[in-house]
Amino acid sequence: MPHVLTLIAAPGALAPTHLNAARAALTALGADCDASDWLAEHEAADLPFAALAPEQAIAAVRAALRDAPLDLIAQPLAGRRKKLLLADMDSTIVTTETLDEMAAFAGLKERIAEITARSMNGELDFRQALTERVGMLRGLDESALNETWKATEFMPGAAELVATMRAHGAHTALVSGGFTFFTERVAERVGFHEHHANTLLLEAGKLTGAVGQPILDRDAKLATLKRLAADMGLALGQAAAVGDGANDLAMIQAAGLGVAYRAKPSVAAAARHRIEHADLRGLLYAQGYHAAEFVTAKRG
Repeated sequence: MPHVLTLIAAPGALAPTHLNAARAALTALGADCDASDWLAEHEAADLPFAALAPEQAIAAVRAALRDAPLDLIAQPLAGRRKKLLLADMDSTIVTTETLDEMAAFAGLKERIAEITARSMNGELDFRQALTERVGMLRGLDESALNETWKATEFMPGAAELVATMRAHGAHTALVSGGFTFFTERVAERVGFHEHHANTLLLEAGKLTGAVGQPILDRDAKLATLKRLAADMGLALGQAAAVGDGANDLAMIQAAGLGVAYRAKPSVAAAARHRIEHADLRGLLYAQGYHAAEFVTAKRG
């Protein structure tokens, strides 16, 4: 079977009736379906198929399942397990936008969050929006960064995603349009091999309102994906990338398994693969990992 459709849901939300409906929808279009495989009971399952394009499979099954809260990923069976992972940080590996949370200490969270949302949806130029927002925080005490970090929470499934891919030989990189103050700590806590982000400039313990150059933006994220793949002797098809914002889209579109994770509308619409209902373990199910294979602790 050259392709596989993976159905993924929140724990307990995937039923055999969903698999039966998916199989019926595929066979109605002339697909040849093999036996399904539960990756995690009532959470994720594979349905191998042939004689139908992945895009057709997704459309047919989505129509059959209507508004069922399931994520659907269709792709070739060969090469599903990726050797490289690039992940965005804000609203992807962590649950918040760290810059917005910092802004709360300056009484500017609502104003800055509105700019962030527009930038992440592709309505504003990322570089200009980043420069504007950081400029508004000029004079903010460095303690705001520490307090923001203390309150930062990790996205469910983040640790399992990184640890499991590392355990199976993949290289993992955190690539963020945010700041190294946070990516350094997130990478250490979750277990990424490396991290890349922007640098906040400080003087005498306060933000200067400037960002170190060059700014890590959409193009830089794509360039990082290409460089790491080349360094490892990998094709881009052997990489996975995940993010939620417009500055993630180029790397998401270039990677073999590029996933828009609970993404902004414009990003979700342009991405080949989307996860909207499951947590980050969905990227493992998309690679054919069974829940019994998941690793929960980071590896050194």
